[in-house]
Amino acid sequence: MQTLITYGSQYGSTKQYAESFAALAGFPVLPYSEVQTAAACDCVIHFGALYAGGVLGLKHIVSLLPERARLVIVTVGLADVQDAENIKNIKRSIRSQVSEDVLKRTDIFHLRGAIDYNRLNFKHRTMMALLYAKARRLPEEKKNAETRAMIETYGKQVSFVDDATLHKLQYRVEQVMTEHQTEVSKNDQKHA
Repeated sequence: MQTLITYGSQYGSTKQYAESFAALAGFPVLPYSEVQTAAACDCVIHFGALYAGGVLGLKHIVSLLPERARLVIVTVGLADVQDAENIKNIKRSIRSQVSEDVLKRTDIFHLRGAIDYNRLNFKHRTMMALLYAKARRLPEEKKNAETRAMIETYGKQVSFVDDATLHKLQYRVEQVMTEHQTEVSKNDQKHA
């Protein structure tokens, strides 16, 4: 089974996770912008930073995904990945980028990333300032995990990156690959 790891990273924490996972699992890794084809892949694992309601690089990878290939999406963001409302928002965002057909063969995982306001480009710094001002004005009962994380980390250098979380991901990816191989074998036997 051929597996490729791809990533969409703006400031580095998503890239760090993708490269650490590649070393752990023994799969090749590329930035999504360098992937021209995934035709030979049975499984693509895409690590994507969460930006402006989307997963960086996901649309590109989905456009290259072979018809029967499995997709594993690993989102990387600041908000608490245990918060149900945060997960619901991320999944809603993914549904806007991925068709129902592809979602049926997709597993989704969530990791916490990092931010360093000193490294943000002008556009992102401006966007974060506007979002921060809006978030601070929200009544406490309307603040979700994402807005609370933004308020708590605004203007700071913060990292929640934890490579130890990749072991759970590795275990699940191994399960996904085994399930996929079994499914493909059954389909091939039906058509033989």
